[in-house]
Amino acid sequence: MQKLTNFSEKELEDHIVTALTANGYQQGNPADFDKIQAIDSHFFWQFLHNSQQTALDTIAKHNPDWQKTIIHRLNNTIKKYGILHILKKGLDVDNANLTFLYPKPLASSSQIARDNYRQNIFTVTRQVRYSQHNGNSVDLVIFLNGLAIITLELKSTHKNQTARFNAIEQYKKDRSLDDPLFNFARAIVHFTLDNQEAYMTTRLNGANTFFLPFNKGNHGNAGNPPNPNSFNTEYLWNEVLQPDSLVNLISHFVRLGCDNPDIKKPNLGDMTLYFPRYHQMSVVRRLVQDVAGNGVGKRYLIQHSAGSGKSNSITWLAYQLIEAYPHSEQAKGAKGLEQPLYDSVIVVTDRKILDKQLKDNIKQFSEVKGIIAHAERSKDLRNALENGKKIIITTIQKFPFILDDIGEMADKNFAIIIDEAHSSQSGMAHDGMNTALGIDTDNEKDGDMDDNQDRIIKAMESRKMRGNGSYFAFTATPKDSTLEKFGEKQADGRFTPFDLYSMKQAIEEGFILDVVRNYTTFKSYYEIQKSVENDPAFDSNKAQKALKAYVERQQQTIDVKAEIMLDHFISNIFAKKRLKGHAKAMIVTQNIEMAIRYYQAINRLLEQKGNPFKAMIAFSGEKIVDGIGYTESQINGFEDSKTKEKFDSDDYRILVVANKYLTGFDQPKLTAMYVDKKLRDVLAVQTLSRLNRSANKYDKKTEDLFVLDFFNELKHIKSAFDKYFTVTTLSQATDVNVLSDIKTELEAVGVYEPHEIIDYAEAYFGGASMETLQGKINILAERFNHELELSDDAKIEFKMQAKQFVKLYSRLASIMPFNKIEWERLFWLLKALIPELNIRTQEDDDIDDLLESIDLNTYAIERTALGSKITLDEKEAVIDPSNPNVIGVHTEAKTNNLDKIIADFNERWFKSWHITPEEQRMKFINLAQRIYDHPDFQQKYLTTKDEQHRNLEFEKLVKDIIVEDRKKEIDFYKLFIQDEAFQLAFLSNLRQVVDKKSLSDLSK
Repeated sequence: MQKLTNFSEKELEDHIVTALTANGYQQGNPADFDKIQAIDSHFFWQFLHNSQQTALDTIAKHNPDWQKTIIHRLNNTIKKYGILHILKKGLDVDNANLTFLYPKPLASSSQIARDNYRQNIFTVTRQVRYSQHNGNSVDLVIFLNGLAIITLELKSTHKNQTARFNAIEQYKKDRSLDDPLFNFARAIVHFTLDNQEAYMTTRLNGANTFFLPFNKGNHGNAGNPPNPNSFNTEYLWNEVLQPDSLVNLISHFVRLGCDNPDIKKPNLGDMTLYFPRYHQMSVVRRLVQDVAGNGVGKRYLIQHSAGSGKSNSITWLAYQLIEAYPHSEQAKGAKGLEQPLYDSVIVVTDRKILDKQLKDNIKQFSEVKGIIAHAERSKDLRNALENGKKIIITTIQKFPFILDDIGEMADKNFAIIIDEAHSSQSGMAHDGMNTALGIDTDNEKDGDMDDNQDRIIKAMESRKMRGNGSYFAFTATPKDSTLEKFGEKQADGRFTPFDLYSMKQAIEEGFILDVVRNYTTFKSYYEIQKSVENDPAFDSNKAQKALKAYVERQQQTIDVKAEIMLDHFISNIFAKKRLKGHAKAMIVTQNIEMAIRYYQAINRLLEQKGNPFKAMIAFSGEKIVDGIGYTESQINGFEDSKTKEKFDSDDYRILVVANKYLTGFDQPKLTAMYVDKKLRDVLAVQTLSRLNRSANKYDKKTEDLFVLDFFNELKHIKSAFDKYFTVTTLSQATDVNVLSDIKTELEAVGVYEPHEIIDYAEAYFGGASMETLQGKINILAERFNHELELSDDAKIEFKMQAKQFVKLYSRLASIMPFNKIEWERLFWLLKALIPELNIRTQEDDDIDDLLESIDLNTYAIERTALGSKITLDEKEAVIDPSNPNVIGVHTEAKTNNLDKIIADFNERWFKSWHITPEEQRMKFINLAQRIYDHPDFQQKYLTTKDEQHRNLEFEKLVKDIIVEDRKKEIDFYKLFIQDEAFQLAFLSNLRQVVDKKSLSDLSK
């Protein structure tokens, strides 16, 4: 009778060993394991005798006890440099070098290299007793040429034992670091696995050991997809541990390095051993395999969430693309089976702050010196290519300037890796990149130069993604244009990413935190009053927006919100010592002027509180506020380049920004964000994701995250995150015919004639001077601004449509399957003409006057959502292409007089406030008067110097009065006592009233 399964751990072990020994492994004998050296003695010496007998003879010639000498050198070298050093560089013994890993041969490798590779011995041994002190054993050990490189602890979920808990606990509690097998860097990785999941670590550290998931992901979720034919974790032994795969991992992925720049001469214990997570290994291999099969010229979109380790993935990909060989000579761009596909790999980062991070990362991975260059100046890229540099790192900000000096390179193939591919890859910077990498220089043929029409065609083709370049775009949040440019087109017309590691999976696996789990929104309430006699009429919508912007940037408004932000941070984060006392916050403002005002308000408040910590600001360039010029370095007192380093110290806890550092800024100590800026779509996800970095060192948890939002509504934040929570696809391609529709609309206005477009293009591509081109543009601008006597709406509509044409064409030109010379000519004309088109209207001047003639009467804040958990949609997000319709402004404007606009504004922004503005004002004044009259006011509040004590006394005074009035104001009393957010806002507003110089000022 056939034996029935009992779903045991032993059966899983049987299955793994059977699978491995059927695919290139030999099974080892546990008795051959040397506990002191952590080697399989039998296969160790067998490998050396079979592959390097001559070297052994050389060593033995001068060493009677030559085996002991080799073992001694091996042990000392591993203790000092780790097992990876032995595998990659071999072992020097006397005047011989012993190789312990023959790398997988390349297409160009010799027959000797191929024969050597077959000398490698892969073994798996069961129940290895590793300890000199007890009889403990580890379930499986993988050996390479006798060296122990991987340990595995198995469990069966059918026996209520899991890899995630039981096996990890076993490593933490029962595996002593005194045993050589578990010394750091003696093995390259330790796995726990059961029939459902797998986990890994490269450093065992007792109870502090940190294991990472090593799972494939399950349709955007954590874990593994159900396997109808085997165990869900069978990929580990049938894919990852296969001989070729294991050698590839050791040769091209695993890295031992020190990431602490302060340690100049690191010891082994100072280093980190990097082993790829499954999705990192998988995406690099899939991309290299696809390139080898299809050749040069394809586009790839990799949608990997924050927390996916994109910098490492890009680094591993860059190195392996250098050695990407075609599978066949038919592969596009192939120069022969023994020639790599790419001459150089160019890594382009979208943001300056990632430039250094990526540069340092790639240099740490470099095994061969001198193949990396960093293009910081205009000629660096050209020089790097001419000097045979294989990997060149540059930024999208520098790229347009670098392109000017690049010569003809159309005969070379390039792999272009683009980090965080967004709108900066649309338009002129990307056009110039293709010009540099693809367009031929003018060549003389039969004595005749190319005519101007040929040059226009070349410029058009340069803005297409050339066949001599493959593009690899990494982003967590692909927009419609990114999906269309880099995504894979499906049979149904949709565009999808080549590879996915979703935000949902990253959150579930613990690599990032869920930033929308604790989201609080505040709504601002205003009352304004008119202080002019005349009552002109305005476009209501336009005036409403202008009024709101005016109120929001007033110092009074900022002071109220700044106090709420700071009080929240001090009481809920700083005082509670979140993140072991290292927690930080970011204040996100609408623009640089508001950032400066917020910084000044926060600094004043901090000074009042005795400066328990410092704040800093980050912005680019110089900004004039109230007639004074400010720069980031001037305000902070140190160079911009030191901002990130300074903010990492405990002296600084709050960073105020407008746009800088909203993307690409990794500071794991950030745990609170105060938002006073409109956030939508990609910007919302990228901005709030500054908080999501996990930090096990500080015990950072989702519960530590706080977002206080003074501008946005929950529904808009949810909508933004839903798009990128799982997979993002584009529903269809953009309709290029809309360009013809826009062109027709523009021509009908009469700003230019067809011959003028041709004339300008001829001059532009003929190398005409700026003076000549400006003269041609001046004629058209004068026609638009004055001669045609266009209405304000007609001017606005023309300029909007001109911008739409330029933006849409610059994006679509790189992916259109055809050329259209009329569009190209018009594109270059409009680019020069748009800045000269004046469209300021009389109403704009009137609204400026309006803003000068109104006063902020009342400002208040009410909490509208407290600590809300935003539940995101797990379904595939399908986004539509950019609006293909021709835009215009011919809508009926709702016009009202000034009195009605102000009344509507006050009603709208006081909607749902529980008392009228005047009632609120009087309540504040009455409460303030009673506080002044309180017997403890002078002694305990007014004359107290300690700011913290003043806060406590003020709060006590207010509560005494509110409790006294509770029977008359029962609803207000309940709200004040039960709603912490309302209490915080009310106290902040009231204290501003109290701190005025005199009550008489308030009563006027």
